[in-house]
Amino acid sequence: MKTRIVITGIGLTAPNGNNLAEFRQALLEGKSGVTEQDIRYVGKCPVGICHFDETKYQKMKTRKRGTRAGSIAIYSANEALHDGGIDLSQVDRERVGIYLGITEHGTIELDAEMHNMIDEKAENADFWSPHHNPRTVANAPAGEVALNLQITGPHYTIGAACAAGNLGVITAAQMLELGQIDMALAGGISECAHSFVLFAAFKAQSALASHDNAQMASRPLDADRNGIVISEGGCVFVVERLEDALKRHAKIYAEIVGYHCNTDATSFVLPDMEGQYKCMKKSIEMANLRPEDIDLVSMHATGTPAGDLVESNAIIKLFGDQQPYVNVAKGFIGHAMGAAGALELAGNIPSFFDKKLHSCLNIDRLDPDCGLEKVLTEVTEKEDVQYIMNNSFGMLGLNSTVILKRYDG
Repeated sequence: MKTRIVITGIGLTAPNGNNLAEFRQALLEGKSGVTEQDIRYVGKCPVGICHFDETKYQKMKTRKRGTRAGSIAIYSANEALHDGGIDLSQVDRERVGIYLGITEHGTIELDAEMHNMIDEKAENADFWSPHHNPRTVANAPAGEVALNLQITGPHYTIGAACAAGNLGVITAAQMLELGQIDMALAGGISECAHSFVLFAAFKAQSALASHDNAQMASRPLDADRNGIVISEGGCVFVVERLEDALKRHAKIYAEIVGYHCNTDATSFVLPDMEGQYKCMKKSIEMANLRPEDIDLVSMHATGTPAGDLVESNAIIKLFGDQQPYVNVAKGFIGHAMGAAGALELAGNIPSFFDKKLHSCLNIDRLDPDCGLEKVLTEVTEKEDVQYIMNNSFGMLGLNSTVILKRYDG
């Protein structure tokens, strides 16, 4: 990268925390955010629900007109700006971009509209909301943030399945390097936990996790893992050029030094080891690093039998006998879909400062077939954390990897 790009603010909501400090503490203490809820037409399911104040940064009237995804995005974006010490009245808002990764959005509101018509035994569309179109257009979550903050620069969402959180960050870095913007609000958003559609779909694929104890249902890399726990969440980063961050004496969390995105082109839903391997390898090459320079790999690892195995094999092929530490956040919060990559990236950033690597959760019996040598089953002290690799992979074979470096000044 010719231009040095840094992260200077983090705002988030996860099932086990509503800011980075809370989220990080939960990861270090082994606190799960997964509960059980009764999902319409599906029944009781483990699920990850966020508990943040939806009206902290917007009025209830606006919230009702918008979407759950939008409310998550607005909360996370405002928190990121506050965390970054940014006063938008002192910023050229035409030079601020908003890039939010999503899997899908507006499904909650669509689900509610359809169910309302069924309840009312409607014979026409008179019960349908006039707000449906702006709620479901592809740019809605980013657009709601732009309206809320009166940002007049470019805004759009990146439909990238479960690779989307990383893609939001990658897009921000690219736009900053191109000189199209001076600051970005970037990351990932998901509201999937409130709509029956995804639960029904994953159940039909036999990929929906089940367990007598909901908090133990999400168990990536465990020999008894049996599927995905659907959750919601959001994470937005303030991303800017290093020179601009230094001018305003910003707190710098990390430097973005490498990334890559590619496609397997092999299956609608099944991952491909070669594609994931190449994605990680290309990100390392972009950062001008060697595999042995990576201190930690934050795995995508959803908890499906096939998915965890494929990613593990890709890591082994890349790192050989010099495997780094690996961890997974999904045991704590489930799979936050479009927000997963961004949340998992945020959860590991404090390792640069507190010199601790958070563990995985719910690994009672590490799957020997995965073959990983340094899976973190407990919080581990590491004195010198320099580079963190974050994997995020999605359906239709979309792969993304981001590499962060500790900023030392």
